Amino acid sequence: MRLLTPELGLIFWTALAFIIVFIVLRKFAWGPILNSLDQREKNIAGSLETAERVKREMAQLKSENEELMAKAREERSAMLKEARDTKDRIVAEAKEQAKVEANKIIIDAQQQINAQKMAALTEVKNEVGKLVVEVTEKVLRQQLANPVAQEQHIQGLIDEIKLS
Repeated sequence: MRLLTPELGLIFWTALAFIIVFIVLRKFAWGPILNSLDQREKNIAGSLETAERVKREMAQLKSENEELMAKAREERSAMLKEARDTKDRIVAEAKEQAKVEANKIIIDAQQQINAQKMAALTEVKNEVGKLVVEVTEKVLRQQLANPVAQEQHIQGLIDEIKLS
């Protein structure tokens, strides 16, 4: 039974060794261990705080990025609309200018046609006049070849002048 119940000396020396080890550990080991645990806890808390701050910054950057993308889309839409409007305006101006040029060409062509028509009519009138004069001359020569016919013709002209 002696093995089961320790003696008073053994208890004393065991307690004394425990107290000495406890004091030595408390003085030399627990302080640095507790300090390192406190420092580790502070580092973990700082890391968590940094992670939260980075998370907030990332969320803010994401929202700013989305705003920038929205602005870029709006600007792109505005630029495309402006380009379409400019294209439409240029096309309309070109069509209008083409119409004006076409009308000018048509008017010039009509004027040239009228001028050529008038020249042709004048030439035809001149030719007809020449033909009439030639025919009249031939008719008169034939009629006036006879002296009696000449007298009658002159008398007819005099009578016409008196009547007018």
